[in-house]
Formats: sequence, structure tokens, C-alpha cells
Amino acid sequence: MPLGMIQWEQNNSRKLRPMHELALARSLVEMVDEYAVKHNASSVQRVNLRLGRMSAMTRALAVCFESVARGTACERAELSIEEVPLTVFCSYCDEVKQPSGLYSFRCSACGMPTPNIVTGREMQLVSIELRAETSHLRDNSAGEYESCSAASG
Repeated sequence: MPLGMIQWEQNNSRKLRPMHELALARSLVEMVDEYAVKHNASSVQRVNLRLGRMSAMTRALAVCFESVARGTACERAELSIEEVPLTVFCSYCDEVKQPSGLYSFRCSACGMPTPNIVTGREMQLVSIELRAETSHLRDNSAGEYESCSAASG
């Protein structure tokens, strides 16, 4: 099943439907919280995501993340979202280009249909920045504490 999709049953038929932002935020917080516990972190400092422009949910995910994170290691974490632009491959020009509009799948140069999306549909957890247990924190003499970062695979 593709990432960001849930299976929906209606009238004995199964269909894939887009996942709601709240469910995505819950899954993200659970995954990050589990990672923090596994690495003995007291809290999560930052969660870095790459989110495709076509998802059209950057703002909604940020709002949902904040409310879902309450009471978890992610509670005061910053959610940093890099929005990935929509790009398509034009087989006529033999190049990757940005289409003229978000839902216009025509090459901006030659006007031919370009149904091959290259970027813009991603939801990728790039990294998690953790704050170590209080007793193990090292002061770096600037009043800040060192954090560790782990990239997802």
C-alpha cells in the first residue's frame, strides 16, 4: 500500500483513500516518539520532513502535529517542513520541468501532456533531533545542549 494511503471498505469493496492529516500526524508522532524512547532521549527537539507540494497539507499537518504531540516526547518539538516542488518529465523535450500550474500536467515549454511526476508527492521523514536525558547533557558553554540527529533510511 502506498505511503499516505489507507484502505477503506465500503459496500464490500476495498479502495485506497488518502489518509487524513490527523492520522498522518499521529503516525508521525508515534514513530518519532518510539525512536526517542529507543535512544533514551528526554524529548525531541526537531522533526525534519520533506513534503511534496501536491499533498497540499503542509499547514494542516503542522497544526495536527502540535495537538497530537501533547504528552509525548514530541510535545515541544519544532516541525520543520521542506516543501518539495512539483516537477514532471516531458518525454517530448526529454527534460524534467516544473509544470505551468499545480494541477496542470502539461509541459511549460512545449505544451504537451506530461503525466510522469518526478517530485511533488513525497512525504519523507528526513531527520529527528533528540535532546538527551537531563543527567547526560553536556553544556557547550553557550547555554545550549548538544543534540543528536538521525536520518531515516
